[in-house]
Amino acid sequence: MPGSRRLTPINARNTSMVIADQIRDRIIDGSYAPGEQINEANVAAELEISRGPVREALQRLNQEGLLVSYRNRGVFVVELSSDDVAEIYEARAAIEVGAAWTLVHGEESTLKVTAARLSAIVDQMQPFIDRADWLGLAERDLAFHTALVSATSNSRMSRMYATLAAEARICMANLETAYYRPEALVEEHQLLVNLLVGGDWSALEAGVHEHMDTAIHDLTRAMADEATGIAQ
Repeated sequence: MPGSRRLTPINARNTSMVIADQIRDRIIDGSYAPGEQINEANVAAELEISRGPVREALQRLNQEGLLVSYRNRGVFVVELSSDDVAEIYEARAAIEVGAAWTLVHGEESTLKVTAARLSAIVDQMQPFIDRADWLGLAERDLAFHTALVSATSNSRMSRMYATLAAEARICMANLETAYYRPEALVEEHQLLVNLLVGGDWSALEAGVHEHMDTAIHDLTRAMADEATGIAQ
């Protein structure tokens, strides 16, 4: 189920970044649906703030690729196609392979701490699978991959990845099923942890790409199934 779309009123002294964070969260959790218009005046009224900071926040999200602006029509939540999904996950794979390389060839202590953190996230996945909470599972899934990238302490890499993760979350949030083999997710993610600390770089690189290729296949299939259901 989509989360509550209510935005929390903020103090006018706060920056547009705070507003952008709130709207981004509502886009990511599906409260604002793909293709839905976001009205600047309505958001300003709900937040009890002037329209200027809201306009800046919408421009920021437009630059991030989460919103799209059409002249004389307004601002809308981006709609992602199967081609977009492929691009998002291919870009994620490129960054994650780079992050893995940095960790594998960095301090051993950092690698061990990262592996422990990732394994802890993997352990949190099963309860979501047991109760078929796919949105919660998607959050843990992306938390795993975000933690991998953030462990590099490379702020630019993390910043680029944050946008890709948000786009991936949009894909997942608006599909009834983004996981066709949820029972395999725990094993797949733990395998990535094992490969990270196993010392076989070729196997790790291949594992990351295979993981992303599987996601592209499943999300593309889910989008096709959803489109067929709507058409019927």
